[in-house]
Amino acid sequence: MKKYLLILLLAFGFLVRVHAQDGQRLEAYKIAYLTKKLDLSPEEAKLFWPIYNKYTGDIRSIREEQKEKNSTEIEVEEKILVVRKKYNGEFSKALSAEKINTFFRSEKDFKTEIQRVLQERRMNRQQNKRGLRD
Repeated sequence: MKKYLLILLLAFGFLVRVHAQDGQRLEAYKIAYLTKKLDLSPEEAKLFWPIYNKYTGDIRSIREEQKEKNSTEIEVEEKILVVRKKYNGEFSKALSAEKINTFFRSEKDFKTEIQRVLQERRMNRQQNKRGLRD
């Protein structure tokens, strides 16, 4: 388990450096992260991933709309909550209530981990710049 997390964190570090296909790579790492956290059976995975793809498409649409309409963050979060509630029911067709809860929690944990890695990278860059000036 610790080896897997270490590999995942190293992969995140590599991901942060690459700008060309960041969105696609980040999504691939998110899928790997969720797969590990949810421990999906083949049957669950077969049902879950198509629903997940629709879910992420709906969330992405809301974010794109936010940029176009310059919506407030509260408006966006309200719309995302509506989508999450809708898909809570959809996910129940593929997963147990416990795994659905794990999914939503893991999604938040993933975002937190990415933010932590990015912050760490920024701090390291700043320290390296200071070291070059000295």
